[in-house]
Amino acid sequence: MAKQDKKQLVIIGAGPGGYAAAFRAAELGLKVSLIDPEENPGGVCLYRGCIPSKAFLHITRTKQEIAAAEKWGLNFKEPRVDLKKMNEWKNKVVAKLTGGLGHLTGKRNIEYIRGRASFSSEKELVIDNGEGEVFSLEFENAILATGSKVMDLPGIEIDHQHIIDSTDALDLKEVPESMLIIGGGYIGLELGTVYASLGCKVSIAEMTPGFLPGTDRDLVGIFEKENKDLFEEVYFETKAEDVAVENDLVKVVLKGRDQEQQKKFHKVLVAVGRKPDPDPLHLDKAGIETDEKGFIKVNDRRQTSLTSVYAIGDLAGQPFLAHKATHEGRVAAEVIAGEAGAVYDPRSIPGIVFTHPELAWCGLTESQAKEQDMPVKVVKYPWTASGKAAMTGSENGLTKLIFDEKTGVLLGGAVAGKNAGSLIPEISLAIELGATAQEISLSIHPHPGLSETIMEAAELFFGAATHVVTETKESTT
Repeated sequence: MAKQDKKQLVIIGAGPGGYAAAFRAAELGLKVSLIDPEENPGGVCLYRGCIPSKAFLHITRTKQEIAAAEKWGLNFKEPRVDLKKMNEWKNKVVAKLTGGLGHLTGKRNIEYIRGRASFSSEKELVIDNGEGEVFSLEFENAILATGSKVMDLPGIEIDHQHIIDSTDALDLKEVPESMLIIGGGYIGLELGTVYASLGCKVSIAEMTPGFLPGTDRDLVGIFEKENKDLFEEVYFETKAEDVAVENDLVKVVLKGRDQEQQKKFHKVLVAVGRKPDPDPLHLDKAGIETDEKGFIKVNDRRQTSLTSVYAIGDLAGQPFLAHKATHEGRVAAEVIAGEAGAVYDPRSIPGIVFTHPELAWCGLTESQAKEQDMPVKVVKYPWTASGKAAMTGSENGLTKLIFDEKTGVLLGGAVAGKNAGSLIPEISLAIELGATAQEISLSIHPHPGLSETIMEAAELFFGAATHVVTETKESTT
């Protein structure tokens, strides 16, 4: 087996965490080798996750807005769906972004090694390029960023034709007549929105009492209010069992709390989440420890139990978010480069569900505050009081801020409504900066705009806002 020269820093996995770590390390003067099986950096997020799914969600949102425009006086013919062009456009977006990352990798003089890496010892890796060539290399430092994999369900075999996973669902070859989605989390809701908007009769089976387990119920309520007719059937507190293909249909036994029923669908999508995937790395050969859930144990500098090896992104713990991995990657690179102040200590990590409408939150949630019996004041600004929401048909939205009851310091926030994902960064920044209700309320926001709802929500901390008389009583603009 051939052996390469010793590397100063190797990064295994070129997703949002891995390539961000590589770019930052190169900027700080380190010699970097980035290892990944794909032709260009990007990872699951760009190739099979965030980017393709949001590209399809943008298309379906446009379709929904065309339908909604009729009440504003604009009448269109029913849009004709061309799946081939949709896929071509999605693939073009992916190719542009991943190709751009490949270009940036070269411009930064980062060595890009195409292949799969695993440990053979504490300081040595084995690389398999998938074409029969295997070689080893030694390293001084390593960052592990191989991400997570789709979580399966015992007893349900994914055949990638009738019973599919999220990767299959993003390869839009057809819109089936009917589909059962197992899992009512963000993956299930986002992909369910896409398929339902394209004409599929989508049903969802979720084990918990509602959509998006762990998310504040008032946010979920707005999604449900806006999408009363989106799904064919919804089965809460229900397990999907005995899934089998018969005569080109998928037969499923749905076991609810009070009843059991058998249903048939043209396709079943298993969307119960993702889990860390450390096994291919052969961590045992390097003595790197994992916890009971399979996450690699790391400290606040992202070092593993082997101090020369770092772990970031999905491997290092929840939440499974690309931007969290990116931040961790930059921290790990700075630690390796000797930056004394580099540490992973975020106060706020925004999360967004890109449904229609979008749901977003950051920092402390209302549910967490109640569970921890924290002395907080929760203020909710209804979008019925927003001029911008009224003119864009988004009056069912909500902006919520969570303050320390005594100091008025912002601890958390959430938005449900049009462009919620574009509003949540302001709230997240305010949390990171330790902003108070007074400071936010005195920050002038442009009119008419949805960002005004943040300013006026902060005003509610003091009892009233410009367009809302009291916290509990609605008013009009």
